Amino acid sequence: MVQDRYLSECMDNKLDKTVSDVVKLLKKRNWKIASAESCTGGLVSQMITSVAGASSVFELGVCTYSDRMKHKLLGVPEEILEKYTAVSSQTAEAMVKGLYEKSGADVCISVTGIAGPDGGTEKTPVGTVYIGFRFDGKYFVRLPELWKLENKSRENIRLSAVEYAFETVLEMLTEDS
Repeated sequence: MVQDRYLSECMDNKLDKTVSDVVKLLKKRNWKIASAESCTGGLVSQMITSVAGASSVFELGVCTYSDRMKHKLLGVPEEILEKYTAVSSQTAEAMVKGLYEKSGADVCISVTGIAGPDGGTEKTPVGTVYIGFRFDGKYFVRLPELWKLENKSRENIRLSAVEYAFETVLEMLTEDS
């Protein structure tokens, strides 16, 4: 237990620094960021707004936990949700496209997946999380292999997904400068 708390605190400190770096780089470019979240339940938005001065870069954060809200607020086609389910690359991409249409933000992030502890299947285990991005006019989706984490707690999967999202954005902002 002590070791888990230590690892969690280290991860939190690393994540705080990564998010701060992302906010600084966005400010430098005068860019905006927006998020559409499902399994992370607003954690991406929370991390951004925890940074002082984030109001100059944070455009929109929406938590669309249900399929109905993914469709209604982000325009995710019902056909995608029916054919591929909410936990799919197709849904993550549709979410991030809908987010961009609503926000116009320079950087958009969407997250959808299974944080657990229940809900996983053999085909889609707990820790299956799709993260959609829009950056520099391009859309793409990543699937970090969070089902391989040693600690598959709900909290760790959610934090790991958020950390992966911000590390990806930081990498893109750094490479693009």
